[in-house]
Amino acid sequence: MLRNSIHLADDGQRSQVSTSAFRPTHAEVNLAALRANLATIASLAAPARVVAVVKADAYGHGLEAVASALEAEGVAGFGVALAEEGLELRRLGIRAPILVLNGVYGRYHREVLEARLVPVVYDLDQVEAFEMAARDSCVEVHLNLATGMSRLGVPWREVESFLNALSRHRRCIISGLMTHLAAADSDFELTRVQIARFQRVLAHLKAMGHRPRLIHVANTAGTLLHPHLRFNWVRVGGGLYGVVPPGWESHFLPTMRIRSEVIAIRELRAGDTVGYDATYRCTRPSRIATVPMGYGDGLPRSLSNRGRVLIRAHRCPIVGLVSMDLVMVDVTEVPKVRVGDEVVFLGEQHHDHRREAIGLSEIAAWAGTIPYDLLTGISRRVPRVYVNQSC
Repeated sequence: MLRNSIHLADDGQRSQVSTSAFRPTHAEVNLAALRANLATIASLAAPARVVAVVKADAYGHGLEAVASALEAEGVAGFGVALAEEGLELRRLGIRAPILVLNGVYGRYHREVLEARLVPVVYDLDQVEAFEMAARDSCVEVHLNLATGMSRLGVPWREVESFLNALSRHRRCIISGLMTHLAAADSDFELTRVQIARFQRVLAHLKAMGHRPRLIHVANTAGTLLHPHLRFNWVRVGGGLYGVVPPGWESHFLPTMRIRSEVIAIRELRAGDTVGYDATYRCTRPSRIATVPMGYGDGLPRSLSNRGRVLIRAHRCPIVGLVSMDLVMVDVTEVPKVRVGDEVVFLGEQHHDHRREAIGLSEIAAWAGTIPYDLLTGISRRVPRVYVNQSC
């Protein structure tokens, strides 16, 4: 089933309006592919269970639809970056455990506990704040250990003093221990060093009487490339959305397809210029199509004069600067392109007997960035429509 509608407010009333009434640009999210990717990860990781990372609006795919689909598949829980994201999941009716990976900022520790979010801590101020918020009850937390990322977490060299100070906080129970791998897919030696540090701290923690039930280290790359790092939870983000290390692409499915349509075609002469600042000049008589997507939608400006799109299953070059709302494409080599033809920025396209695809990693290489930057950069004004919502 395809959900192709959005809700708009009109004088305080909410009405359902078909996306076909508006511009044709939207992102199709394939929930069947999402479920298949989860099944692949879960099978590989077993007996460890999967914590689905859905931060940043489920990597741009839409938090409500993605989390609902994954909870129905029985994930162990969810990982979010911010407490606000965890509270939003609860408002959406998600009941599974929710791990707040980046810790809790501000003063909303009581609200976090009342919503049954699982706090991640890495300094004593956080521990004290949660103990005060819990009042006379015990509070369970996951301890984040910094082993090589140098970002968040108790520095591994300072763990002993931290644990000594923590012993004065008897209502704080360390129910989980975690670290974050810095380069699981690119630096195996650093990964080996990180896990050696982590294992040393885990042993020390147990020697001091702590018994964390849940141990989690592996992200997507860690889960796929380092089986010994799976422990009893794996925290998987990218793999759910088809972003995996090289060599694993055939095992996973892309979950998003971004499409629009040609809205105008111009016949230009050799020497005519295209777009702001005249960065592209035609060297021959050319047909230039205009498409309603731009950097205001998340199409990187760095794709100017270097990216490609699909029209009639042909790769067509982006010409001129990507503007906020529009982009121009050279369709001179593609027969019979007309207004209304589909344009694919990401994903597959079929036309007659042709099939072509543009992948996320390919676009990231053109844009000089990473796939996650592209996915999370797709703006709110690009509607998400959901394909294969039911199992």
